[in-house]
Amino acid sequence: MSEDFQLPTTSERTVIVGRTGSGKTFMGAWLLSKSAFDRQPFIIVDYKRDSLLNASPKIKQIGYNELPKYPGLYILHPEPTHDDAVDNWLMRVWKRGRTGLYFDEGFMLPDKKGLPAILTQGRSLHIPAIVVTQRPAWLSRFVFSEADHFAVFHLNDSDDRKKVGRFLPEGAAEAVPPEFNSIWYSVKRNALFHLQPVPDGDTILNDIEARLSPRRRAI
Repeated sequence: MSEDFQLPTTSERTVIVGRTGSGKTFMGAWLLSKSAFDRQPFIIVDYKRDSLLNASPKIKQIGYNELPKYPGLYILHPEPTHDDAVDNWLMRVWKRGRTGLYFDEGFMLPDKKGLPAILTQGRSLHIPAIVVTQRPAWLSRFVFSEADHFAVFHLNDSDDRKKVGRFLPEGAAEAVPPEFNSIWYSVKRNALFHLQPVPDGDTILNDIEARLSPRRRAI
């Protein structure tokens, strides 16, 4: 990894795209393991029921009526038919601020009020976000237009490559990285990086659990 590569800050948005089996979910989990959940709550919005992130008993499950006050990692399991409940919950996050969000299968998020508000105003509200998806063509334009960083794995579909390519340097979305490798684009720095595979699932999970300390003061 290049010495110039920088991880997202506590106010930046990252979008991770790639076909099934490309390595995008492990990249998302690795970025999550490096995020600031020791300083503010970070919530996983998990439509996928990902086996890796659901393996830790230290990641507390919450419901739509809950908005954690303490630093740590939390997980919400929305149903695909609960668009109104998810949108209302996202609006509560927006109003409160200082809460990180991780979205797996981002194309399933309701594109109503909450998501655009968080994506367009999250920087000033200290709402960092990681959005992971295998179908970028189905995602809200705001996911890409407001992103500070892109991690691009191999994409099979030409519509997906075209959607992402509008926000990357020419040809970057058409590249075919080696297996489990990715192209990283930092928007502010206008810099491209070639990233090798992230650590395996056990290593990522061990890193997460090692950083999950007893609750500190509320935000």
